[in-house]
Amino acid sequence: MKRLIVLAALALSAWSQTADKPVDIDVNADKIWTDTGIDVAPGESIAIEATGKISYQGKETGPDGLVRGWADLIKVYPLNDAKRGALIGRVGDNAATRPFLIGDRTDRQIGTSGRLFLGINQGSMDKATGIYKIKLTRTKGATTVRDTQTMLKGLTKLTQDQIDGVPNRVVDKEGLAGDRTNFFIIGSEFHVVSALEKAGWVKVDRSVKDTIFRGILASMSKQAYVTLPMSELTMFGRAQDYGWAQADPLKVVAARHHFRIWKAPFTAGGRTVWVGAGTHDIGFDRDQRNGKITHKIDPDTDGEREYIGKSLEETGEVLQLDYMTHKEPVKEAKTAHGEAYHSDGRTLIIYLKPDESDNSKPFSDIFCTVLSKNNPDGDKWDGCENYVDGGGSTNATLPALSKDYRVLIVPGFMSSCFADSPAFNEGLPVLRDKYGVNVEYLQVPNDGSDSNSKVIADFLREKSKGDPRKWILVGYSKGTPDLQEALARNPDLRPLAAAFISVAGASGGSNIADAIPAMVDKYMNQYKLKPTCKGDMALGFKSLSKMVRGAFLANYPTPFVPTYSIIAASDKNTTSKALLQTWQLLLTYDPFQDGQLTRADAIIPGSMYLGIAKGDHFAVALPFDKSTDSTIKTGMDKTRYPRGALIESLLRYVTDDLAKKKR
Repeated sequence: MKRLIVLAALALSAWSQTADKPVDIDVNADKIWTDTGIDVAPGESIAIEATGKISYQGKETGPDGLVRGWADLIKVYPLNDAKRGALIGRVGDNAATRPFLIGDRTDRQIGTSGRLFLGINQGSMDKATGIYKIKLTRTKGATTVRDTQTMLKGLTKLTQDQIDGVPNRVVDKEGLAGDRTNFFIIGSEFHVVSALEKAGWVKVDRSVKDTIFRGILASMSKQAYVTLPMSELTMFGRAQDYGWAQADPLKVVAARHHFRIWKAPFTAGGRTVWVGAGTHDIGFDRDQRNGKITHKIDPDTDGEREYIGKSLEETGEVLQLDYMTHKEPVKEAKTAHGEAYHSDGRTLIIYLKPDESDNSKPFSDIFCTVLSKNNPDGDKWDGCENYVDGGGSTNATLPALSKDYRVLIVPGFMSSCFADSPAFNEGLPVLRDKYGVNVEYLQVPNDGSDSNSKVIADFLREKSKGDPRKWILVGYSKGTPDLQEALARNPDLRPLAAAFISVAGASGGSNIADAIPAMVDKYMNQYKLKPTCKGDMALGFKSLSKMVRGAFLANYPTPFVPTYSIIAASDKNTTSKALLQTWQLLLTYDPFQDGQLTRADAIIPGSMYLGIAKGDHFAVALPFDKSTDSTIKTGMDKTRYPRGALIESLLRYVTDDLAKKKR
């Protein structure tokens, strides 16, 4: 027995050593997926470096892939929003597994258990030759079992009365009962949306107008269009709050996974409850009421229920999957247009993990107190709820502003064109003169983020000579990807940075960046900006494209320093005239957007979320309302915002959070 124990220990030790040793893998272009033979688990990390070339009838590419041509937009690729021939990966081998982009390198944490596959983003009919050479290193992380058990002990579950109080079927606009409610999700709106997007679900269009707008933007930015609208169904007296879908470009009209969710009028332990109804479109049928063409669903609706749950579970965001049964279970029924379906009657309950990244409430308390008691902007302001989502307490204990850090602010695209309106201009003198905070402001050119990253790196190295204090880096708009690339490309900068704050930052790029570049010429001509603008605007816009930023995030999916994100969001009445056109376009993607960026694109993956600044993209940082140029003030007419309070609150919150991390 003793000998067996020794042998087992030696075997375990050998496995551990093998796990951390780089493994060489060949990914052949003659097939889509390659089994690595490696099983991974939550908490582990994989580092991948890829080299080599593959060729499509003379068109050669490396692991980053080829920009998709117009014909490629209707092809079925494993990862719809990635380039043709790009290196991709996935964990697990089931229909709900969402592939992820790798490109020429990545270093990412694993969220779920399963076999690791590496693949090439191409269609089944593509003919390619060549090999990608992979060097893969796996690092085992700390076990998450105890953390999961702790979270489960604190979990408040739905009650039977709550389940029974929800309608077991949705109704159409004529009041006819249709799809059954077959799942619930428990989690905040922010967490549910981010988890579904992580799982590869996309929000569908709400109208034909949205379809036209988003179809145009998708085609102009070389992305396949997969978000055709779904009809509105009713629960709790209103249409769905969200519609979500997964589909292949060629099949989106006839076949797709999709569901609708409604926010319930009750909570579970204070957490938001979402009621869902999901079905799988598999073709076309005739509406038995009027003979018109409609979608045909898979009659086994339990299959879609399980698919939805599995797709979320694969993200690592699910704490528990459970089942409950309504007091009046629906096992045999017909859709509103007369198609029969069946079920075992159970309802899937999806409990998301507590969202530790959402710190919007404590931040809003600090902001509202700073605005009320300190008022660094000096003007008279309305209630705090007009400036941050949900408002907050005006009597919070304010953390001190630490002099142990220096602050560097990097503004956004075209900031050099508005020389008299530097970002957070009102708040900087207060920080320097009243609180003694060392604040630097770096005006970068309108060049690509790779070029600007060199400017930032040189600045930080020079300014850090003889001063050991670390930097709190603040990126606004394009300043965010400029700073991200500086940290990624210059490892020696990381020890110099204590934290990184993104304010309405273009981390994920913008849907409009490569769709309407003529906007730049419009601004330059309208506001007479050419004499003061510096840099190559074309390269600047290119670096903000969704493809470029997506590739960067695939290569560097984890922040290098403690990172914090606050987004901006406006409605039609709080959006400046200069942004109304782009605001209307982005509204087809997400109601939480500021005329330049959607919520998803303005949140750095892995960052702490600090909430929503309620203003358009210009208002939250740029003092256009104080400009002496009447032309600028006319176009930027909704930019009054307490920017001084915002930057002071951000620095107070972050320095306090850094102090807590040291304890």
